[in-house]
Amino acid sequence: MNSRKKYFGQIVFVILLTLSLSMLASCTASNSTSLKPEDSIEAVAPSFDLDTYPRVDGSTVTIPLSEALAARLMDMTLDEVRPYILHNKTHQAYVNLIEKNTDLIFVTSPSKEELELAESMDVTLEVIPIVSEAFVFLAHVDNPIDSLTYEEIRSIYAGEITNWSEVGGPDLPIIAYQRPLNSGSQTGFLELVMKDKQPMEPPTEHIIAGMSGLIDAVAAYESAPDALGYSYYYFVVDMWGNDQVRLLKVDDVYPSPETIASGEYPVGTAYYAVIRSDEANDSPARQVVNWLLSDEGQILAKETGYVPLQ
Repeated sequence: MNSRKKYFGQIVFVILLTLSLSMLASCTASNSTSLKPEDSIEAVAPSFDLDTYPRVDGSTVTIPLSEALAARLMDMTLDEVRPYILHNKTHQAYVNLIEKNTDLIFVTSPSKEELELAESMDVTLEVIPIVSEAFVFLAHVDNPIDSLTYEEIRSIYAGEITNWSEVGGPDLPIIAYQRPLNSGSQTGFLELVMKDKQPMEPPTEHIIAGMSGLIDAVAAYESAPDALGYSYYYFVVDMWGNDQVRLLKVDDVYPSPETIASGEYPVGTAYYAVIRSDEANDSPARQVVNWLLSDEGQILAKETGYVPLQ
């Protein structure tokens, strides 16, 4: 997999923590060390037991990957490892890592507030892409709109487009759901979609606490198919399917494993392994990450339903 060289390698790029907070907000990990590959990685699988496996935390959406990885490296079944793989969701996972209450987290990218917390505690994070992913948008199946442009989505969430008729749909107000600040999908929404554009402040009832709750809110048909929401591809397709919602094309490209892997789908991202930079080179956490980035580890990720790095 020489094509993975853009993601991982031995050359470490450290972004200085003295950058301004505005730059912190715009970078994936401004107080982090980012690893990028030089070559395809062949690695012998490390062997662990429950006493030697690193303490792992993470996002809801990476639980299946975390379970599959632990089962493989401890030679246990998924049912056997499941009680020991406890993810506290994205924000708390970052807090636990920064406060040294866990060794390794599998997460979406860090938020501005999480980077500030790391800086305040003199912690440098290494943020390492481990699988490809896409940020996707959802509408009710009865809504005739099947595609929005990237700029239309940004304008909807900025409050500039407020009716589906303005994008070729029915004459209905757009109910644009969001997630709470510091949730993984809200961080993705701000970084990948809105960027320098200020999102509108939604009514409290349009801020949905859980990823599954947002999907169900879009699926609910109370008076009209008027809702719009967002999430991560894997969560919608593999973890919380709902036959009353459908994924929208963005710029006429439908999100699929093929378009995500190729980069054709325009709102691509990744899931990350994040460790503290003071981890020893041969620490259990680094051994787990290195194996996950190997050819065999990427096959495991694909078998678990994720899109391997390309």
